[in-house]
Amino acid sequence: MERTMTVRDLCALHTQLLDSDIQILENLSTNLPLIADLNKANVFIDCPVREGKHAIVVAEACGHSVKSVYDHPVVGKFAYEAFEPAVFYVLRTGKDMFVNRALTQEGAMVQQSVVPIKGECNRVIAVLIMEKAIHEEPESFNQFDRQDQQNSLVPEFIEESIFLINNQNRLVYTNPAAINLVSEICLTDCVLGESIFDYFPGFADVLASKEDILMKEMNIGKKIIQLKKFHLGNKNSNETFIIIRDLTELRDKERELISKSVAIREIHHRVKNNLQTVASLLRLQMRLGAPEESKPHLLVSLNRVLSISSVYEIILASSQVDHVDLLELIRKIGDMIVHTEGQARQCVSIEYRGELHSIDSDIGISVALVVNELIHNCVKHAFKEGTEGNITVSLQKDGPELELQVRDDGIGYSPAVKPSLGLDIIRMTVENDLDGEFSIQRIKEGTLASVRFPYKR
Repeated sequence: MERTMTVRDLCALHTQLLDSDIQILENLSTNLPLIADLNKANVFIDCPVREGKHAIVVAEACGHSVKSVYDHPVVGKFAYEAFEPAVFYVLRTGKDMFVNRALTQEGAMVQQSVVPIKGECNRVIAVLIMEKAIHEEPESFNQFDRQDQQNSLVPEFIEESIFLINNQNRLVYTNPAAINLVSEICLTDCVLGESIFDYFPGFADVLASKEDILMKEMNIGKKIIQLKKFHLGNKNSNETFIIIRDLTELRDKERELISKSVAIREIHHRVKNNLQTVASLLRLQMRLGAPEESKPHLLVSLNRVLSISSVYEIILASSQVDHVDLLELIRKIGDMIVHTEGQARQCVSIEYRGELHSIDSDIGISVALVVNELIHNCVKHAFKEGTEGNITVSLQKDGPELELQVRDDGIGYSPAVKPSLGLDIIRMTVENDLDGEFSIQRIKEGTLASVRFPYKR
């Protein structure tokens, strides 16, 4: 990666950040030298890449009064979770991590502190990292008794295979997991002093790489492995660690999940198509054979079918197979009803407020029915023909619950009005399917309907 690339260039290549988020990082990057001078340290901004497996350094600075812990610029380099777990912990949780140890991109041990950088909706978009050199020399494997290492308790409990090789690529240490791996793949014993290429010829490119830290996924025979290579970072050591994790079972399970996800999406697709077929039949009935007095009832049924269908349309348009964004669903249903039922008035407007909340698709179907009935009631009953009307739909999280409010500025709800099928559907759906509460009341300007139910992701 070219050193001259800007924060915006790197973010555009590797991340999915919004323009507003990138602007925040650009503004912060201009202050990095000041932060570095104040803390007498190296400071960085790391962003998660699109795939979510790594992070990338998009900006760096070093205090003028201290020696950098890096020999070369690291902007554009990838950071891996195996070597910098604190960075990924902060990216996922948004919590601070102070004074922990980490391995740099050049293989040196440093003292590291990490804090989140947040964008819109309090979402973590990157992390600010401060690193200082650890002056005491890290203990090398050269300082251990080689004969005692094979019996050490530490490697006995490590599932990864550990190989330590010298500058001639010969084995100087292997843990029990490494011995078992060689025996399983190569059908031979692992012997110290032998070249690692005798067992794994495919490692030649990895060891020839000039990167001090490298992580790579590769195939060895029928196995899929994650290989991590790093230099010890000790001036007196010329040795390299290779750590291998067997990913075969994990990748097999991922393939099974992908197959199941494909099957689920196919089911969703068929359900959506079937609902669209029912909707088409209702439209055909309205156009060709329905009496005029029946058409409003058919239109209500049509909107109910289309509201349920909207759940599956949103699922199929997203990467998730069993969740739906609730605010997007509400907007889709509301726009549909105002367009189909309010077009004769040409003066009913609808507004949406709140944040996106992902909910289970089964719950989404129940919410879709409720939203359909609430907005339909507003359009049909709240406004006299020829008068202007406004509907506001708001969604907010209140502790463990979500609250959906539909407000209009129409003639106002009257409790004396006889119960309708629509209100019965709302009450039964909210109480039985959502395990929630429904209320409707007349307010100073119109009607307010409120639905509260547990927020289950």
